Amino acid sequence: MELSPYKVAFFIKKGYYYGMYNRSQKIDLENSFFLFGARGTGKSTLLKEMFANSKCHFFDLLDPDTEERLSKNPEELNSQLNAFEKQKVEWIVFDEIQKIPKLLDLIHKWIENSSLKFALTGSSGRKLKRGASNLLAGRAFVYQLYPLTHLELGNDFDLLSVLRWGSLPRIFSYKSEKSKAKYLRAYTHTYLKEEIISEQIIRNLDPFREFLEVAAQSNSKIINYTKIARDVGADVKTVQNYFKILEDTLIGYMLPPFNQSFRKRQSGNPKFYFFDTGIKRALERRLNLPMTEKTYEFGEVFEHFIISEIIRLNDYLELDWKFSYLRTSNGAEIDLIIDRPGRRKAVIEIKSKELVDGSDISTLNRFKKDGFEGDYFCLSRDPNEKIMKGIHCLHWKQGLEYLF
Repeated sequence: MELSPYKVAFFIKKGYYYGMYNRSQKIDLENSFFLFGARGTGKSTLLKEMFANSKCHFFDLLDPDTEERLSKNPEELNSQLNAFEKQKVEWIVFDEIQKIPKLLDLIHKWIENSSLKFALTGSSGRKLKRGASNLLAGRAFVYQLYPLTHLELGNDFDLLSVLRWGSLPRIFSYKSEKSKAKYLRAYTHTYLKEEIISEQIIRNLDPFREFLEVAAQSNSKIINYTKIARDVGADVKTVQNYFKILEDTLIGYMLPPFNQSFRKRQSGNPKFYFFDTGIKRALERRLNLPMTEKTYEFGEVFEHFIISEIIRLNDYLELDWKFSYLRTSNGAEIDLIIDRPGRRKAVIEIKSKELVDGSDISTLNRFKKDGFEGDYFCLSRDPNEKIMKGIHCLHWKQGLEYLF
């Protein structure tokens, strides 16, 4: 069977296994690199698989003793690296390098003056951005790891399950719903403890706890900073900083409004999405509720899932696409606009329905008639491919294949 370019690209780029799942992020091992990703996306496991047959030394900075030793005396690392170089060690791995960002200055010198190569993982770029390291001034390539995509899951992919529980790798090791819920609740508590408290990002944690639940309830919606500030008892500037913390710790991402003036009618605030549907549902305390088709929540989470898949695949395939949404002052909204270099923009409506009809593309048709340039798509659960009024309607899997 002849493979589509989309499938060929993924077969070529398939990398290393996380347990039973082959990850799509392929890393160039000829150069030192950063591997960023939220906690639990499988960074450490991926590197252990990658370097299983290499001469490699791991520094786990989540280990309190290791962190304390290197933090108090970073120059000790020089002696160790000298010994590793004499022993012909090829790779040095620092897990969660943001714990001791000052090590990067020393690592920078070793990259420039030795044969050692460094793999540096991080779940937060906040401290690195504040430091003078500037991500080693380009001496290390940068990659990102996400929760598992539907392609990585293969035959284990189940849409209802992923919408309800998300796709962090460890979630698939649990059989019962009770265990899955406990894992996700523990994850959100760990995030508060390890990423927020231990890094002393904020002093007063109570408003931030309130903010996390409100932010989860606002997921996929245009951010109303004033309303959220009122709900959590904080000022607007504090709420804006809270969202920045979620971005910096890779817990979520912003979807900006379309940046070309479309008759100056679009909203100015971004949308926010958590990095995983299960984490979002845990934060809004909905894990005990089933994911029911044909409900408002199902439609929202389905949109969240599709946009996240597109962003992950774009990153893994290194396509440099840019993403935005568009909403006019009269409420007409396009879920996703993809700016694809060298190609027309992709204008996308996302529907969770199993049968798409003309009413589902009315907004797209309105923008198309109004002269908004692009290739128009409606992605849904409808298995039948259709073209209605120049708008290509596809099952979401087929749609992703077509887009990529």
